[in-house]
Amino acid sequence: MSESQQVVQQSAKSRVRPKPRTKPKPGQLPPYHVVLLDDNQHTYEYVVEMLQSLFGHSEQRAFLMAQQVDRTGRSIVCTTHKERAELKRDQILSFGCDFRISSCKGSMQAVVEPAQE
Repeated sequence: MSESQQVVQQSAKSRVRPKPRTKPKPGQLPPYHVVLLDDNQHTYEYVVEMLQSLFGHSEQRAFLMAQQVDRTGRSIVCTTHKERAELKRDQILSFGCDFRISSCKGSMQAVVEPAQE
């Protein structure tokens, strides 16, 4: 093989790049529920406004959740990964009191629970 052929062959080799490694996809994070708890200190209007503001629920869906909280004492308002569920719970806890009820002392209560898969 001539010297010029070797140079061409070497430059062709140097241009060949190894395939980039593809990172394995991380496993899906386990789901958690944000559960709104009833306390009889907040109006349906408050609950609907809060759910629309914090979660983007429609008025109809938020009203159904408010009814469920009133009827059963709790309602799952969001299912997501743990970090976001904790954030959403904290947003509920800091939403503020219901100005429509003079005896209202603060926000509604909420908890984060592992979702059963």
